[in-house]
Amino acid sequence: MLLIACPWCGEREELEFHYGGQAHVAHPADPEQLSDGEWGEYLFVRDNPKGPFAERWSHAAGCRRWFNVVRHTVTHQILAVYPAGEPKPVIP
Repeated sequence: MLLIACPWCGEREELEFHYGGQAHVAHPADPEQLSDGEWGEYLFVRDNPKGPFAERWSHAAGCRRWFNVVRHTVTHQILAVYPAGEPKPVIP
């Protein structure tokens, strides 16, 4: 069982959380000017690294807040947890 440390509620089991995809994906500045291909890329194309990856999570069964987690995609080790809106921490 993966344990995730909510920034507000502390460490809880993964079952209390909802995965929200890749973190730090910027919304297009002028969405009306995007082509269908550009919209498709914005909506569906995400990074898929082997290693540290910034993800969005929601504490669905707790405080219901969104936050970011840097998780190693091979080992599932959580390297950092930080509130949404803050910059991604530097991971050595």
